[in-house]
Amino acid sequence: MSPAPDREALVAAAREAMGRAYAPYSGFKVGAALAFADGTVATGANVENASYGLSLCAETVAAAKAMDAGARGGLVAVAVIGGKSGAPEAVVTPCGRCRQVLSELAQLGGTDPLVWSAGGAEVLETRLSVLLPHAFGPGSLG
Repeated sequence: MSPAPDREALVAAAREAMGRAYAPYSGFKVGAALAFADGTVATGANVENASYGLSLCAETVAAAKAMDAGARGGLVAVAVIGGKSGAPEAVVTPCGRCRQVLSELAQLGGTDPLVWSAGGAEVLETRLSVLLPHAFGPGSLG
């Protein structure tokens, strides 16, 4: 496996993506950046919808963009950052749905990516398998 990408660079990419968030209802903007073993980085920002259940999280947008570009595994690291009105204060981790979406992409390549959850000056580093233990995935279907 390739060495993990630079944490600060990936968090910066997530922060830049956060600036493109569409969050007129909650005001809570989130950006995500996904790094792959081949050096590719896919970013995404949350996209809210007046029908709240149709809103998209930043991590899901980034994963969909990566898969649309042909990514099928190779996920080595994820950075996520967010906050009210685009001002991150507390650490933001991927929600349960996003953990599952990221897990699917990681399992396609047999990786357990680092997840860097940023907020203000703090960055929590963990593995996806710690955030989503015993994940359901492609291998679970038999």
